[in-house]
Amino acid sequence: MTRKTRKRIKLGDVYAIPLSDGKYGFGRIFKDASIAIYKHIGDSIENLPQKEEYQFIVGVYEDVLKSGNWLIVDNRPFADEEEAWPPPACIIDKISGEYSIYHKGEIKESTKDEYEGLEKAAVWDAHHIIDRIMGDDKWHRR
Repeated sequence: MTRKTRKRIKLGDVYAIPLSDGKYGFGRIFKDASIAIYKHIGDSIENLPQKEEYQFIVGVYEDVLKSGNWLIVDNRPFADEEEAWPPPACIIDKISGEYSIYHKGEIKESTKDEYEGLEKAAVWDAHHIIDRIMGDDKWHRR
């Protein structure tokens, strides 16, 4: 009998994300089911980012990380618990037009000014993240 091994997702894990041009994007796991996508694009799976500079941080589906399509290539622990949280994200109610901010598992009312410039609160699938890394922001437009 074959035993199925369970992949455990750990804070700070760095995933190599294969891109359609043969290069690799990289993403680091944050709290709240989020992944920070590095600005750095590597020519190989070993060409890891040297700096903690990110293009964007979004929610990611758990099955994307457990699929085996993206390999864990490093673990970079956070200095403290606060650093492990993703930045605030915005929510706009399509019916009422009201603005909210999601941060650390909580939603609070906000103004349009507070909302501006924040990432939309959403959970992304692998192809959405890859498209955005490759410069196609159709999933990101407001």
